[in-house]
This record gives sequence, C-alpha cells and structure tokens, in this order.
Amino acid sequence: MAITKKALEYLGFKNKTDFVLQDDGDGVYIRDWLSDSTKPTDSAINTADTQAQTAYDAKAYARKRAAEYPLIADQLDDIYHNGIDAWKATIKTTKDKYPKE
Repeated sequence: MAITKKALEYLGFKNKTDFVLQDDGDGVYIRDWLSDSTKPTDSAINTADTQAQTAYDAKAYARKRAAEYPLIADQLDDIYHNGIDAWKATIKTTKDKYPKE
C-alpha cells in the first residue's frame, strides 16, 4: 500500500510541517521527515490509512445530509416564520433520507 498524506495526518502529523511526500512515478514516499517525533513505520502508516478511510466512510451520511440541508440563513428564516416544529419537519426529511449507519 502507498504512503498517503491522509494516513500521516490521521496519525497527527502536518503536511510540510512534519513531512514532505514525493512521487517520482514509482510510488509515493516520504522525501523529508521534519517532525521531532519518530517517523512511523510503513505498517503503521498503512494501518492509519485503513482507519482513516473507515472513519471517512462512516460519515458518508453526514456529508450527504450537509449537501441537502437548506442554508443556515434559510433555516433561521424558516424557524422565524413557521416555528421550530416546521423546521424540525424539514430537517427530519433529510435525516430520514440519510440515516446514521
């Protein structure tokens, strides 16, 4: 598995502050390790990549909801004109469409 920025960030490192990646066509590698912390092993990076992807996938419902919710200004206007219960009904439609897994 390739070394990914996502995996290193999942481990708490910052791109260009703690590490610099490079891809010369043969795969991505850590060109420079700038962190004072010990450089993680390839195995630890691969594990972190899998964990980061699993965490990302688990939040798919939230990303889909966010794309469909009305803008905050429109939600506040809805509350002002129609009350909390009407707003809740609007939001519930999206929550029901994309339930938490």
